[in-house]
Amino acid sequence: MRKLLTEYDVTAAKKNKNSQIIVDEGCVITPAALDAAKYHQIKIVSRSSIQISPGANQTNSETRKPSKIVLGADHGGFELKGVLIKLLEDSGYATEDVGTYSKSSVDYPDYAHAVAKRVSENLTSVGIIIDGAGVGSAMAANKVPGIRAAACYDVRVAMNSREHNFANVLTLGSGITDSQTAKEITKVWLETSYGAERHERRVNKIMKIESDYRS
Repeated sequence: MRKLLTEYDVTAAKKNKNSQIIVDEGCVITPAALDAAKYHQIKIVSRSSIQISPGANQTNSETRKPSKIVLGADHGGFELKGVLIKLLEDSGYATEDVGTYSKSSVDYPDYAHAVAKRVSENLTSVGIIIDGAGVGSAMAANKVPGIRAAACYDVRVAMNSREHNFANVLTLGSGITDSQTAKEITKVWLETSYGAERHERRVNKIMKIESDYRS
């Protein structure tokens, strides 16, 4: 939990092209941090004030593209990550690659956490994480407040995760999903809008569970 926000945190957010910083209740914000946020035009938002609604913390095909797509992978997902980055950049998306950067063995929770943390701090961004099956990364990412990560294996699940569950992180399994299918899933996932009011109500209940256990 963020308990102190300093000028250094604001500068880091600016460097990562974040438009806002999410803070927890009771967080102490230094005067220098306030000045830096004003100068860099970065909003400081209390996490408790965030309400989930279509387009409120996530872009979709009916509004505008995400401000950034943050990608991460372990050694098993390294090659597929490169394929997806090229696909996304060729399609006009801004991307950020948080690693890993080789096939050397690493631990997937580290990269799932890195992606989820960035998305939680910049709610106009989305994340994509790739490991062997996609399940472990989804579990790790969902430990970060504000994250709704979904492991998707076909386009129908991808559509459902966005329309029904307002997923803001997509996880893929390179060991069970070929690159062509992964590209199709990614494209559909990004282009699917948040759904109707009944879905919003249910997603708010999911987020309330998280909030209740955090308080």
